[in-house]
Amino acid sequence: MFNKLKSLSDQYEQISKELTNPDIINDKKAYTKALRDLANVEDAHNAYVEYTDLNKEIDDLVSMQSDDLDPEMKQMVHEELKEKKAAMEDLTGRVKMLLMPKDPNDGRNAMLEIRAGTGGDEAALFAADLYRMYTRYAERHGFKIEVMSSSDIELGGVKEVIVCISGKNVFSRLKYESGVHRVQRVPETESQGRVHTSAATVAVMPEVEDVEVEINPNDIRIDVFRAGGNGGQCVNTTDSAVRITHIPTGIVVSCQDEKSQLKNKEKGMRVLKSRIYDKMIREQQETMSEARKAQVGSGDRSERIRTYNFPQGRVTDHRIGMTIYKLDSFMDGECDEVIDALIIAGQENSLKSEEE
Repeated sequence: MFNKLKSLSDQYEQISKELTNPDIINDKKAYTKALRDLANVEDAHNAYVEYTDLNKEIDDLVSMQSDDLDPEMKQMVHEELKEKKAAMEDLTGRVKMLLMPKDPNDGRNAMLEIRAGTGGDEAALFAADLYRMYTRYAERHGFKIEVMSSSDIELGGVKEVIVCISGKNVFSRLKYESGVHRVQRVPETESQGRVHTSAATVAVMPEVEDVEVEINPNDIRIDVFRAGGNGGQCVNTTDSAVRITHIPTGIVVSCQDEKSQLKNKEKGMRVLKSRIYDKMIREQQETMSEARKAQVGSGDRSERIRTYNFPQGRVTDHRIGMTIYKLDSFMDGECDEVIDALIIAGQENSLKSEEE
């Protein structure tokens, strides 16, 4: 196990050297790939450094035990050795997780799309609540949020919102959020206090670099129109909104949040590239074994993955059968308990399918 860790640490050292090579620096595609490859083995490199330091400390303490020490000093060495061995045991567990098969997209930023589903205005209000939840989650982790596109309703809900969330390993944290999120609660518009059920869909896609998905200008159609909704000065009075259609795939992206038509086009192209890349991944998954397609987080947009029950104050994730009674804190972005469990389940399923 630690031999494999050393091999990954050696890769880290090699890639670090490559990043000082002028030929790599001047090649945007090669440089981008090298940076991503470096990020993929950075945790393994740090773990190997920790392992070598810890191993040396243990060897030194073991050799000290054979020295002629007074009883007090001998007890101190014994206690410290016990602590170091416990630390090594903990590190071994973390290394096992590190060496599990890894999604090559884990280190990427994420495009997060939230859409109101069945339930009318209540669904739009719930979509807005999910948007706030993920925003708070991102803030808690120091991630940056950039709104790419949004469509609001007067009551404060959202029909659709698309954001780019950037930071270290964002996609690895959020990739299992794709699917249908269901809410059970009494809507503000309900006068008789009856619990209603509505839903919103979430899609999480890895953001891609310009050099990874090349789009032929002849394959897209760009239409401009006047932005709608609650816009500021100039937003609703000029043709600044942009609709981009990728003709080969039929994918359509609209952006209207910026006053500038150019900025809306730039954001629209970023979203379009992520959607095309996501489509490529899904097509690849369709050719994989049933075991792989059945993994946690297969990303089926029609799959009901989670229920938020407000009367009972509970959140249930149906994929792993996990229920927590911390709805208020969960909706305030404290989602790690469920997200961590999903990541572990995904890693275990991935390891199981590799063994099969």
